[in-house]
Amino acid sequence: MGDGIKTEGFRVREGAKVSFAKLSPDDTSGFSGDEAEAIEESRKLSSRLERLQETLYAEHRHKVLVVLQAMDTGGKDGTIKKVFEGVNPQGVRVAHFRTPTPEEADHDFLWRVHQQAPGSGEMVIFNRSHYEGVLIERVHGLVPRKTWMRRYKEIEHFEHLLHEDHTVIMKFFLHIDKEEQKRRLEERLNDPSKQWKLSLSDLQERKFWPEYMKAYEEALEKTSKDSSPWYVVPANKKWFRDVLVSTIIVERLEELGMSYPKPSVDPRSVTI
Repeated sequence: MGDGIKTEGFRVREGAKVSFAKLSPDDTSGFSGDEAEAIEESRKLSSRLERLQETLYAEHRHKVLVVLQAMDTGGKDGTIKKVFEGVNPQGVRVAHFRTPTPEEADHDFLWRVHQQAPGSGEMVIFNRSHYEGVLIERVHGLVPRKTWMRRYKEIEHFEHLLHEDHTVIMKFFLHIDKEEQKRRLEERLNDPSKQWKLSLSDLQERKFWPEYMKAYEEALEKTSKDSSPWYVVPANKKWFRDVLVSTIIVERLEELGMSYPKPSVDPRSVTI
């Protein structure tokens, strides 16, 4: 039987080097059970997360930011669906960061991101994020090298600002390999219910796989801090991805020691 999952080995320590060649996307060593047990554990974690999110919303003190980054088909949408399926939508929202609009492009690259940062009592999931500024813009040469190099420090300062403002930050890189991506793209191609997700850009981006891996490695190395850590999540097996991400989020929220606020009136003095 599984007895939970050990998460520390998946955290990128501040100042550590990152090499995806040494990190298998098939790794499930953190969990001692099988797939069925992982799915059951995820169900239990979902219930715990639901209660924690409700307390977060009621206490109205902390803020939570979850960043999801991955290559195409890496599982960002699936993670959101599975991990957050039980939470109250009143206090949770998902922010997507696609190609900047003309107005967004006229401002600094963090302008549109700061507007989506969580407020007190809120949990926000970034489906892609401010890291696109040191990933796709780097790989495709959309900005000069000196610009994306400068952005690492700007990201660090931005996330430090959020941390100082009572924001809990968790960043997840969903790590799949190129063969798994090919399998998932073919699945989309052959499944009418998934064909709408397929785009030519997904296929074109595969040509830049080595460049993206290098960009991700450097981004994680330069921006994983104790206050805003990155986690490399082996994501070839979706069941392991889900239980690992769920465990990390639940553990971080439980560390906050949150509690419901005291009522404004003494319940014992009220007659209904």
